[in-house]
Amino acid sequence: MPRNEGTIDRAIRIIAGLVLISLVFIGPQTVWGWIGVVPLITGLVGYCPAYRLLGINTCALKS
Repeated sequence: MPRNEGTIDRAIRIIAGLVLISLVFIGPQTVWGWIGVVPLITGLVGYCPAYRLLGINTCALKS
């Protein structure tokens, strides 16, 4: 599976995912924090299915 996320994009997704997941344990403590798993996984893998559908590519590597 080719990457379609750049380094900065991936870093932002990983940080946002971790922040959202932390809300499950601290803060409002609602299950909605688990939505952070999505940006965390896409950031770690470097591939976003939504980017594929929309034709977006923030990765500097050539396909």
